[in-house]
Formats: sequence, C-alpha cells, structure tokens
Amino acid sequence: MNVEHKQDWMTIRRSRTTGALAQAIDEGLTSFTVVERQGKQITTQEGEIFTEFVSCSYLGLEHHPVLIEAANQAMSRTGIHLSSSRGAMRPQYLGQLEKLLEEIYPGGSVAVFTSTSNVHLGVLPLLGSGSLPSYPLSRPVHWLMDKTAHASMQVLRGILEQFGPVSRVDSADPQSIQQALQQCEEDQRTPVLLIDGIGSMNGLIPVAALTRQLAAAGGYVYVDDAHGISIMGRHGAGYAFAALDHILPANLILAGSLSKAFGGAGGFVVVAGADDVEVISTLANPLVFGHSIMVPMLAANVASAKLHLSLEIEIRQEQLWKNIDLFDSLMDNGLMNAGVQSPVRGALFENETEGLEAARLLRNNGILLFPVFYPLVPDGNAMLRFAFSSEHKASEIKQLANTLFEIRKKGLNWVEPQAVVPQV
Repeated sequence: MNVEHKQDWMTIRRSRTTGALAQAIDEGLTSFTVVERQGKQITTQEGEIFTEFVSCSYLGLEHHPVLIEAANQAMSRTGIHLSSSRGAMRPQYLGQLEKLLEEIYPGGSVAVFTSTSNVHLGVLPLLGSGSLPSYPLSRPVHWLMDKTAHASMQVLRGILEQFGPVSRVDSADPQSIQQALQQCEEDQRTPVLLIDGIGSMNGLIPVAALTRQLAAAGGYVYVDDAHGISIMGRHGAGYAFAALDHILPANLILAGSLSKAFGGAGGFVVVAGADDVEVISTLANPLVFGHSIMVPMLAANVASAKLHLSLEIEIRQEQLWKNIDLFDSLMDNGLMNAGVQSPVRGALFENETEGLEAARLLRNNGILLFPVFYPLVPDGNAMLRFAFSSEHKASEIKQLANTLFEIRKKGLNWVEPQAVVPQV
C-alpha cells in the first residue's frame, strides 16, 4: 500500500534552518550571560559592559524598588513557591492581582496564568468547544490564523484542528479576511480570528476594525497583545484595549503578558464574565494541572498593577515614546516599524552573512541586540531587532544610530522597511 507521508512542521523547519544562529551564539552576539545590570547597561559573564536593546521590559519596571520590596516581603512570609496547582492551594496575591487587573480592564473578568503561551493552551480549547458561556457556538468553529500571529498560537494548530479546520489569513489584506469569512458562511462554521495586537517582529494589527468585521459575521476575535500591554492605553491597558476605546466587545477575548512591559511574570486573559473565569479556572489544563506563578513574582505583579493605576505609568509611557521618536528621527524613519506605535524596530538584511557582520560591528561598539534568522524571518534573511525602553538614555540611542550609519558606510545595507512575516 502506498501511503503519502506529509512532513511535520518541525522536520521542515530543521531542514531549512542554517547554522547562523549557532554561529551568533558562539560569537556572543546573542544568548550571552548577564551577571549584573544597571539601567540598560549590562555586564556579561566575561566582564564586558554593553548597552542592551534586547529586553522586552519596555518601561523598566522590573527593577522598580516597589516591585523588588513586594517580592522580598512575600518571600519572607511564604517562601519561594507553594508548589501546587491553583485549584488546590493559591497564594493570597493571586486574587488581589486578578481584582486589580479587572480595574485596569473595566467590564471584563480576568484569570491569571503562568505565561501567555499557557493562556492560549488553556483558553482556546474552551473557546473552540463552546465551553465559555459568553462565547456560545451555534455552529462548529473554523479557526482563522493570522499569518503574523505569534508562534505560541501557530504551534497549537494540531490541537485546534480537533475542534475545526485552521486556515491561514492575512489580517492586513481585507480581501483575505472577507474570502475566509465567506467560506465560513458557506461551510456553516463560526469564524474565530487569532491575531496579535502589536507584533513582536512587525507593526500594529487593526484590532477594532477586525473585531467589528468578525461580529458582523457572527464570529469571535482572540487577540494576543503581549507586546502592547502597559506601553499605551489608560492605566497601561495596552494597544488592543485602547484601540477598542477601553471597552471589551462581546465577541473578543484578550490575552496579555505580565512578563514584558508590565515588569513581572506570567500571563492573563480578559473575558466577558465571571462565569467564563469559573469555567477557565476549573477546566483550563494549565490551571488544573499546573502550578501558580512563583510567590515573589505574584507579589511583584500586584505592586506593578497598583503602579499601573497611578500616574507613574503615564510618565514612563511618555518617556518610552519620546525615546522611540528620537531614534526614528535620527534614522530618518529608515528602519522597520518607523513611525509606528511599536517599541520594536528592525533592520532586515538580504542575507545572513551581512546580518552577522552588522551584529559584530554593533557589539564591537558596545551594543547588544537580538539577531534573528529563519523561521522568525524568511529563510536566507537576517534581521537585527532593537527593543526600546523608557530607561534608555538619549546618549545610548544616539550611539546606536551613529553605529548603524557607520555600518551602512561599510557597505552593509539593510533593505527598505517592510513587514516581516514569521515562517511558522
């Protein structure tokens, strides 16, 4: 019997991956070990000091004295970890955090997870099975996976297909979305669109317009706004919630991160009602079978949530965008995401050799960044990814811009700004 064998995604990825990343690691261009940090200055294991544009803590809250003190106090009271699923035993800070997050997201109910990836793993099967009371299904689902959606959603395709087919769509192309919605209508299926808010490698997704479009088609939107949380919006509610005028639409579920600009650790989901949270708490696998966030980090999250409800978050937001505007002006808006409300900028090179050489030159000038290769960018390309923070000094940003111009003078030219699509 002849049986056609379809290669799995990991085999395909392995066959198309070069040695560029391993080379970057060997040379200390990435995966370096940090032993000390002062602001955006880090000291590596080798004793060298660099300015880093790597961390996704866009507001610098991870070393705020209030968060550190909260973590220390919690540790002294209950130790590092309760080592139990939240269903069996939970730290006192968990309930406090969820209530504070509900103040940041009025009209929504919140459940906290150990990571945003675990939010996806826990919530999407509940959504796809029609188990969430506020998101009923009269017809089986058809998942519409945006091509720029984070890998933590893309990798769940095999799980999602247990509930309905998965199609890849382009959220930036109205025709792509409309055709997919039309197909769902013909097949008598409920469309569920999976998108990012702010992409980790590219710009903004039109969350509000897509939510209205899916509502008209009787569908739902699930948005991962991990990179948008804290950096904009009232009380740091994030890009997606701000784009929705700080009102949670009836057909939207919002996933967010506590591990990036929020300054702590973990992830969370905002849903329409307390009854949805009850289902999530009792049925979502990562909550039923997984442990809670470590106690010191939970306490730090509570402290950060209180800062988000104060005026300090606005001051840090303003400084972040001031720093990014400075970089864009110095670079004549010549890098990916220029002029976009994203904390990430990128220089895309047509081949890995030039990208590696550019990363070396930056390191030689005291700057560390995140060099990325396939599958984060199309195979053969390389991108230098720069993450900005409110903590960066103007002198550090000018040093980065000057070094990039020196790189260009050496004949290493990045291509014109464009959206980068992960090759998942």
